[in-house]
Amino acid sequence: QAQLVESGGGLVQAGGSLRLSCVVSGRTFGPYTMNWFRQAPGKEREFVASISAMPYTTVYADSVKGRFTISRDDTKNAVYLQMNNLKPEDTAVYKCRVRRGSLFDYWGQGTQVTVSS
Repeated sequence: QAQLVESGGGLVQAGGSLRLSCVVSGRTFGPYTMNWFRQAPGKEREFVASISAMPYTTVYADSVKGRFTISRDDTKNAVYLQMNNLKPEDTAVYKCRVRRGSLFDYWGQGTQVTVSS
């Protein structure tokens, strides 16, 4: 049973920054993609960012492009999301996901990010 634990969420004012971390317990092997999603109350889950295995291709939602940066450290089984210039509309529960096709697909429980105006 793989466990994904997110951390780094909190309450910040608009324009502030947070850095989210997600650490995967247990072993994952081979190439896999790491992702961040978010879900605000009353809204559907939405994609935020992803980073592939080598060559570490990144993809961002248009709403966060230029403000958020996703990165990974495979020696630590970790994925990070640096969030700058946060906006109230970024308020949501952020969840990480690690996936290798149909071989495995794991989700964390989420960390709350609240941005006040």
